[in-house]
Amino acid sequence: MEKENCITAQDAVSEFILYLESVKCLSKNTVKSYNNDLVQFLEMEQIGPSKAVQSITAESIRGCIGVLSRKKRSSASINRFLAAVRSLFAYCRRLGYTDKNVAEEVKSVKLPKHLPRFMTGGEVDALCAEPEKHEILWAARDHALFEVLYSSGCRVGEIAGLCIGDISGDFSSAVVTGKGSKDRIVYFGKDAKSALKEYLTDRKARFGETDEKHVFLNQNGTALSERGIRYILTRYSGTEGTNHHVSPHSFRHTFATSMLMNGADVRVVQEMLGHSSISTTQRYTHINTETLIAMYNKAHPHGSEH
Repeated sequence: MEKENCITAQDAVSEFILYLESVKCLSKNTVKSYNNDLVQFLEMEQIGPSKAVQSITAESIRGCIGVLSRKKRSSASINRFLAAVRSLFAYCRRLGYTDKNVAEEVKSVKLPKHLPRFMTGGEVDALCAEPEKHEILWAARDHALFEVLYSSGCRVGEIAGLCIGDISGDFSSAVVTGKGSKDRIVYFGKDAKSALKEYLTDRKARFGETDEKHVFLNQNGTALSERGIRYILTRYSGTEGTNHHVSPHSFRHTFATSMLMNGADVRVVQEMLGHSSISTTQRYTHINTETLIAMYNKAHPHGSEH
């Protein structure tokens, strides 16, 4: 068919991105991620924007993977790139632009096993105390932010998107929107509840009855962004604070590890974290095993440290 043979990689990518936005209704960040990887695909010497989709081979795509490897891209980054290319070719095959999805013939790169970084109880306590101890930025807000991150196990984007109306009347829980636009309930312990109430009182004193519905605000009274949350954490966990850098995701890892180490069922933790797959949550059981071994070696008379 003429249509099969003449559509270019550039036209296919443009059409596919439009499909993701208007038909699949994926989030802006997800579409942006697909677009970045596919623009990179078009810029590869093995592909090029004017090459016909039907003429692209699995060997060409393997060549792209080789280029990314030589550029020292991480395995996760390469696999994300390959996933975007596979999705593009699946789309092209459905519409008859190509006979088969040649990207399916290219194997994913093996990922190294990295266990998530988590904080000890003492490290969490020290970090949560930093805002009131040093008042680097906005003490009440930052203390509440850290307590809520730890208590809920939320992703940074879920906290940035949290609105006043999402929080229960007694401040014990909230509804957050996670990946795939799925809502779930998260919970706030007594320390988080107390810090949140204190912050909202201070926020009202600063800005009055504002129309801004987001819970966490910046110094200008507008919604605090994900980047802003990371900046706040960098300041308090940097040389001005604990001098032990952590990311927002470290709170999430610590939440999961603490829950499992204290006897929570892995499927309950899966629900609280909003993981679609139980295997993602089970990573934390490996941490528990390593931690228990370390504790045994340190405490037992015949342990390796004695």
